Amino acid sequence: MTETTVGIGGGAESTDMVLNIGPQHPSTHGVLRLRLVLDGERIQSAEPVIGYMHRGAEKLFEARDYRQIIMLANRHDWLSAFSNELGVVLAVERMLGMEVPERAVWTRTLLAELNRVLNHLMFLGSYPLELGGITPIFHAFREREDLQHVMEEISGGRMHYMFNRVGGLKDDLPAGWLGRARQAVAEVRSRMGVYDDLVLGNEIFRGRTRGVGVLARETVHAYGVSGPIARASGVDFDLRRDEPYLAYAELQDVLKVAIREEGDCLARFECLLEQTHASLALAEACLDRLDELPPGPINQRLPKVLKAPEGHTYAWTENPLGLNGYYLVSKGEKTPYRLKLRSASYNNIQALTELLPGTLVADMVAILGSLFFVVGDIDK
Repeated sequence: MTETTVGIGGGAESTDMVLNIGPQHPSTHGVLRLRLVLDGERIQSAEPVIGYMHRGAEKLFEARDYRQIIMLANRHDWLSAFSNELGVVLAVERMLGMEVPERAVWTRTLLAELNRVLNHLMFLGSYPLELGGITPIFHAFREREDLQHVMEEISGGRMHYMFNRVGGLKDDLPAGWLGRARQAVAEVRSRMGVYDDLVLGNEIFRGRTRGVGVLARETVHAYGVSGPIARASGVDFDLRRDEPYLAYAELQDVLKVAIREEGDCLARFECLLEQTHASLALAEACLDRLDELPPGPINQRLPKVLKAPEGHTYAWTENPLGLNGYYLVSKGEKTPYRLKLRSASYNNIQALTELLPGTLVADMVAILGSLFFVVGDIDK
């Protein structure tokens, strides 16, 4: 018996191809670069190459006083500006041993949850868009506009609010604002079923995401992954419940933490959607509480030159994308000696080195989009 092989050409060699996705690519959410090694259509290894948007925010903190660093802090994750400001002022207030007025505590909690909803709505609309569904993004931006109106009215900004201050908030609430905020929240809640029906009810979306990009619980712990991505893999941890700050200790009966066990792209989207519902419920509870509070101060009076005492402290918050940490070191001057920022996206994106190998190139976009990151939050 004779066997003859004809026309194998380059197929005789098992050559791998190196493919660069980015740093300018529609699916990378900005200037993120992925260096993929491919064997045909299957990914053999993946390396996230970061730093294209690095602006040296941590170094700039050292040359700004405690009022000025708020402007720098709210820009690395531009979808979560209020929450970014909040972590910095909480760290400074902890260093000063400062108590914030109750009215400011509840207003901060309300605005933090509205900011969380704005962040999640962006991803709830953009993720289906990356998989070929254009309609959800139009719904997402309509809901975002309703909430942006009330955020803009209270702060003057649409993205970079600059509303937090050491000791409280910049201004008290405008007359009638609570009613307009309540109406906006109610309108958004009444339309959130669109995502359950239009996205989760779509068999193509479910086919593209179920069982794809499964992130194991061990990998979550190994890489320090947090937020909705970690909870979608069964890691039941949420700072708002497990180490409450602001007014969350009084909202435990309202706070619902979304958990899934599957750890795939679909579970991550479901967690994000469920968390959006929960944040809207928290916002309504905050509005109810603010209605009951008597008039009072919204901030503390500060000296003209604010200096933190010598020492160090650490504050962390449950940001929309995960855990944000702020390690503040002071030498007793008006500027921080060191302010180290632990951003959620930086840790979360490292898990791509475990998630992508063995998957198809066609699934790469689905996995990448399901990690819900902001490039500025990676590079800082």
